[in-house]
Amino acid sequence: MVARVADASKEDAILSAALDLFVERGFHGANVPSIAERAGIAPGTIYYYFASKEALVNTLYRRWKGAIGRRVVDGFPIDRPPREQFRIVWDRMADFALAHPRELEFLELHHHRSYLDDESRATESQVFDFGIAMVRKAQAEQALRPLDPALLMSFANGAFLGVFRQGIAKRVPLTKESFMAAEQCCWEAIRA
Repeated sequence: MVARVADASKEDAILSAALDLFVERGFHGANVPSIAERAGIAPGTIYYYFASKEALVNTLYRRWKGAIGRRVVDGFPIDRPPREQFRIVWDRMADFALAHPRELEFLELHHHRSYLDDESRATESQVFDFGIAMVRKAQAEQALRPLDPALLMSFANGAFLGVFRQGIAKRVPLTKESFMAAEQCCWEAIRA
């Protein structure tokens, strides 16, 4: 018997098609035949690469949540003042959003869904835990309001995503300038 070797270009085509359809139709609206058609392969071929549609969405989620996490965390200047750290996180997230708008849309559509597996939730927790630690450090330095760190982080994240969503909807320019103007407003709202 000859061992089958996975074709990376087919896997990439599946992931790209799935990403587009999960953004356009949501998890439940995107089915395996439509993903296969968009990828230009037979529907059964998907199961050679992924055990299920859930495995496919989790692969995408981990890939892109990990990418944004690495973008923010790698080389993070832990010795800088909280105001500068906040700006750096926001700037790095803005760079990610501008470089990967479909991927960020995907992450936000599938955030905390029941079909995410333990590994995907662990990837999400790593990013969240980094943010909480950053907020607590800033609060210890009395740079941020003394509110629940998860509340402050949720507020800042919501502000960032609000700019992103309005940019995608073409209600505000989806530009670095828009993101950074919002960053200043958000800092003013949460600083001590």
